[in-house]
Amino acid sequence: MSNVRALAAETLYNVVDKGASLNQELPFASQGLSPKDKALLQQICYGVLRYLPSLENYCQQLLDQPLKGKRRIFQFLLYVGIYQLQHMRVPPHAAISETVNALQQMRALGLKGLINAILRSFQREQAELEEKAKQIPVCKFNHPGWFIKQVTAAYPDNWQEILEANQLQAPMWLRVNQAQYSTQEYSEMLKANDIEHTLNADFPDGIKLAKPCDVYALPEFDTGACSVQDAAAQLAARFLDPQNDDVILDACAAPGGKTCHILELADADVLALDSDSERLERVKQNLVRIGLAADLQCADASQPHIWWDEQQFDRILLDVPCSATGVIRRHPDIKWLRRASDIEDLANLQGDILNSIWPLLKPGGTLVYATCSVLPQENQQQVAKFLANNQSAEHIPLHENDTPTLPGLQLLPGESDGFYYAKLVKKH
Repeated sequence: MSNVRALAAETLYNVVDKGASLNQELPFASQGLSPKDKALLQQICYGVLRYLPSLENYCQQLLDQPLKGKRRIFQFLLYVGIYQLQHMRVPPHAAISETVNALQQMRALGLKGLINAILRSFQREQAELEEKAKQIPVCKFNHPGWFIKQVTAAYPDNWQEILEANQLQAPMWLRVNQAQYSTQEYSEMLKANDIEHTLNADFPDGIKLAKPCDVYALPEFDTGACSVQDAAAQLAARFLDPQNDDVILDACAAPGGKTCHILELADADVLALDSDSERLERVKQNLVRIGLAADLQCADASQPHIWWDEQQFDRILLDVPCSATGVIRRHPDIKWLRRASDIEDLANLQGDILNSIWPLLKPGGTLVYATCSVLPQENQQQVAKFLANNQSAEHIPLHENDTPTLPGLQLLPGESDGFYYAKLVKKH
């Protein structure tokens, strides 16, 4: 039987030190586990990644020297043990014994004494260690220094709220398929099934569950009555405003939530494009479940000369590759996989894609630019630069403070994920 703590240490080592994605590592590590153990593995991995600088700091204080080389993976086992002692409801004796027992699976019984001693030292010195860590901004906020700096510069009044929101578990939002039920009708169906939830007028298709649940416990999920999609992402299709018979490009479509939403709102001809064939398969699966159809194409949005048939589109949704700094609470590994230098590279790529895709839009057509980032370089600055350089682009405000020099709508993590939208129309 697999030891969950051993699996967690290995998964975290692969993510933090090897640069692997948690999204890929967790399913692999979870194979063969019971649902209860899968949930425990996920909770530990998410938790350690949320509090990584603090955990590193505690170990720095407690170890004579960090575990390096072949022993490096056992540093992560210490993080797993300390995280349980500090943040989980596991009884301390069980947290320590189960973490020490992981060494059997990891074939390192010789380290039992060390791991046991460090975890017990943390127990004794916890209050003092926590107080020391709070004096260091990176440990106090548990985000990389470069990111704290950028968020502070962009949001001088509420940067701490953004960092704190990133540390919380994201809510589970549903998008109601308006072609089958109104949001109110589906809300009544959830009530009949004793599934607690709330509605929010800012997100007309959305329902927020009081707590996450298995999708197959949701009424008619398997026939497409609803989908799991964060409230912020649900605004993409609404801002695009698809109409029947429109020819629409969803330019970076995977995993397909927005493609499906467009087709739920209008009987349109949609081309869903993505450069990742595996992720494009998920678009197909989503379409099949809901009973919708789109043309799927595996291609690079920045290279339309390779795939475009020169028929212009009525509407284009451009959800560009980005830093994903608005969805850190869903993907805490982003904090440790991203580098400060990535932001400029991503901004350059986004600019290239926007400039490459704009000629594909008909005169009078609408383009919605979107990211799941909170950083201005990828958002307002990107779109302001595009507007300044393109006389054919007309900026359509999404709220009263949305101007061509500070364009778009920036949502911050809280009720929804962090997301950015700007709406542009091509002049005739």
